Amino acid sequence: MPDSKKDYQKILASIQTPVEGEAGETGTWSNIKPIININKCTPAKSGKYTCFRCWLFCPEGVISRTIPPEINLKYCKGCGICMEECPVEAIRMEVMNQK
Repeated sequence: MPDSKKDYQKILASIQTPVEGEAGETGTWSNIKPIININKCTPAKSGKYTCFRCWLFCPEGVISRTIPPEINLKYCKGCGICMEECPVEAIRMEVMNQK
């Protein structure tokens, strides 16, 4: 029987989604955290579900796909991938005080 799935469907089916909190609260691993400037963020400015590159590329799955996007800092490891992927430079990394 021929496989009817296209190549891209096979690839998408194999993608693993991160589970928030799988390694515990990892937000304390780094004191550098991403901060979203809502005035620059494409979904927040337009009110439409567009862009969300930060959500798509976050390896920890801690960015919500909401308007505006929110970052769960309890689990964010501070890798900065979201900042690097943001096409409008709406995300900056800031040193935050650890509690």
